[in-house]
Amino acid sequence: MLKTIKDLIRILSVSGHEEKLCEYIKEKMLPYFDTVEKDALGNLICRKKGEGRKLMFCAHMDEIGFITTFIEEDGSVRVAPIGGINFAAAAYSKVIFENGRAGVLVPEEGVSPGDYKADKFLVDIGAKTKKEAQRMVSVGDTLAVRPEAFSLASGRLSGRPLDDKIGCAVLMEAAKESASFEGDVYFVFTVQEEVGIRGSKTAAFAIRPDYGVAIDVTATGDTKGAKPMDVKLGGGAAIKIKDQSAICDTLLVEKMKESARKNDIPYQMEVLTFGGTDTASMQLSGEGCRAGCISIPTRYIHSPVECVDMKDVKASAELIVALCKEL
Repeated sequence: MLKTIKDLIRILSVSGHEEKLCEYIKEKMLPYFDTVEKDALGNLICRKKGEGRKLMFCAHMDEIGFITTFIEEDGSVRVAPIGGINFAAAAYSKVIFENGRAGVLVPEEGVSPGDYKADKFLVDIGAKTKKEAQRMVSVGDTLAVRPEAFSLASGRLSGRPLDDKIGCAVLMEAAKESASFEGDVYFVFTVQEEVGIRGSKTAAFAIRPDYGVAIDVTATGDTKGAKPMDVKLGGGAAIKIKDQSAICDTLLVEKMKESARKNDIPYQMEVLTFGGTDTASMQLSGEGCRAGCISIPTRYIHSPVECVDMKDVKASAELIVALCKEL
């Protein structure tokens, strides 16, 4: 799975520009599903036909990034955030444009970290004039902090964007067991989660699942200085109870716990006091569905050094497979 994660990370997929990643995942999913189709919004919907309840599992393909808004006379590039950018974490980072052009994201001279805002930042691509810069990039081009993934001690992986390409990798790993799925199962790789959980809403409206489960990252309580939270790296798949946008279906939460215990899958319980995932949009789409979330504990979310424990990643994939067989 580590190779899959690194392959996904290398493909730029800022919200609204997930096409290349979608094509990569589509090719990998074709052997495991009866149908693999892209919808109008750009979601990739993979279906393993079966009898009984409709099960929808989703992970979002998009990552946070920037969009070019203006090019200065001196060749510097102004950008606006797409998704929740932490400028303190992104400052002085190497960035890559959709067309492959490299640059560095820097604050204006004299701006202190306490005043870091989008309008105080620029991207230096090495151009000396506006005309030179316009030959390299254009208004509307997207870019992101340069992707990277590297192994740490104790089976941990750091880099970006693990949110939520780690979730996509988990779904892709679980898909290898699709021959054993008994229900009508949909694995959906969604778009535009980072800008308002958009893709999962339209996909759930079309599928009308009985159960909807998002696969995404969550914060941890063992990050230095973090708010108290009963989730830690290495503790197993995190079964969400609630976050700021959704209260998960209690019966589905209990079923997840039961499946984890039955299959000896390490798990922990998650109550997140902020943030949200595709869970909320699935839960409220159409007539609604029983919705929940399998979360992957992650330190330093929305930074260049997000960090996960591969044991949690493996446990999350195993829990998806168990649910596909038992729901």
